[in-house]
Amino acid sequence: MTVESTAARTPRRSAGNKAGTTGTKRTTSTAKKAAGAGKSAEPALVQLLTPEGKRVKNAEFDKYVADITAEDLRGLYRDMVLTRRFDAEATALQRQGELGLWASLLGQEAAQIGSGRALRDDDYVFPTYREHGVAWCRGVNPTNLLGMFRGVNNGGWDPNSNNFHLYTIVIGSQTLHATGYAMGITKDGADSAVIAYFGDGASSQGDVAEAFTFSAVYNAPVVFFCQNNQWAISEPTEKQSRVPLYQRAQGYGFPGVRVDGNDVLANLAVTKWALERARAGEGPTLVEAFTYRMGAHTTSDDPTRYRTDDERLAWGAKDPILRLRRYLEAVNHADEGFFAELETESEALGKRVREAVRAMPDPDHFAIFENVYADGHALVDEERAQFAAYQASFADEDGGK
Repeated sequence: MTVESTAARTPRRSAGNKAGTTGTKRTTSTAKKAAGAGKSAEPALVQLLTPEGKRVKNAEFDKYVADITAEDLRGLYRDMVLTRRFDAEATALQRQGELGLWASLLGQEAAQIGSGRALRDDDYVFPTYREHGVAWCRGVNPTNLLGMFRGVNNGGWDPNSNNFHLYTIVIGSQTLHATGYAMGITKDGADSAVIAYFGDGASSQGDVAEAFTFSAVYNAPVVFFCQNNQWAISEPTEKQSRVPLYQRAQGYGFPGVRVDGNDVLANLAVTKWALERARAGEGPTLVEAFTYRMGAHTTSDDPTRYRTDDERLAWGAKDPILRLRRYLEAVNHADEGFFAELETESEALGKRVREAVRAMPDPDHFAIFENVYADGHALVDEERAQFAAYQASFADEDGGK
């Protein structure tokens, strides 16, 4: 299989060449052609379901979903709907002051559910902080994801119980962790695979470059799954790369493939293929799920300052959940009773999450001073005392109440 043949090799956009004050201008016809290359059409991407919900054939990847049943399709739809409902509830809870911060996955459900359902139980997942859908697929209790964002714990679950690592806030560092883990299980003789999730912004981090290097040199069984939602907070992808992100894999000597990130079937198929490569000893793969972040980067962000309404509306028409629903209805795999029942289940999940978060204890204000240094530190002691005095001032203002 030659994955590179499924995508064009021309850049998505070009940042152009900026001549310095001492440089010479490129005026040759060759230079003009090069400048125009950045305006080429988007690279082709693997797609099995169109935005209208029509099934399209793909000679390379159809076999990876050939055995999918109507029940499986309904399961994928349920996964995406419930994940979105949980995400919406978490966003609302943050707005109500119950969480300190929340990173929404709105619009990225297909990439996460499709790839998450491609995993075997013995595979190991290294997420960032937005993989709520993958956590759902791994059986992590949704409410456990919220403890860290409320400040009551440093994670919320045992990573080894579900082979799902704790969320990683440091951008890109989990790719190195995944690569090291993959190298380790190879030495142990295991035939499982590892998957590392990261975003388009993280793809420019040095940790990711190092992970690519080590995984290629040691033929590590790891899948690098990049959710390219096109905005690294307020920075568009073309400000980070002059070629589509999946093509970066070429420089490291392993395959890269771009998949329609809003197509849950395509993500399922491509991730299965990449995981099979890893388990067969064929080394790493870079999967670029080309999708769109419909909401803010986090609840502290205002995307209206850097994105247009037209852009959001255009991507709204490619909604991953609506896409699969159209297909289910078109092939008579789901009826109104199924959708109504799921709506009831969705509301029950939202209520359960809301009640669980409000029942959580308030964060310990002084916990931030613990475990900073193994043996204590004079500066930390001073800061703790200052904070204690600050907290006590509120009690004094209330008359000691």
